Amino acid sequence: MRMTYQREIILEELRRVKSHPTADELYLMVRHRMPRISRATVYRNLEQLSEAGMVVKLMGTGNQRRYDGNTQKHTHIHCIKCGKVADIAAPEDMDASSLPDIQNSCGYKVLGRQIEYTGICPDCNNGKSTA
Repeated sequence: MRMTYQREIILEELRRVKSHPTADELYLMVRHRMPRISRATVYRNLEQLSEAGMVVKLMGTGNQRRYDGNTQKHTHIHCIKCGKVADIAAPEDMDASSLPDIQNSCGYKVLGRQIEYTGICPDCNNGKSTA
């Protein structure tokens, strides 16, 4: 995949934040730097960056897909009230020792796993969220 200027800006903006934005949120961020970029361009490039393994598409985080610029193995927690997603340190991020057992028991070639915790973020728990 050729790294176009638009892809570079989208990737830079996504990696700059830790908020795991939706495509629409990222579009608004990118538009500050590229006022003429279209929403469709951001969506299309996010898909291509995801397919290339340069960004992570979070599938289980509420109604809208969210994106993560951190491609290192890590775990997320999702607020059930406002939809915010955060990175957390979790023991399963470190432990791959059960992988052979999983593969033997199901016959699948395991390519990865995605564990996500749900809860209520500090803002929502303290009544500060605007959602």
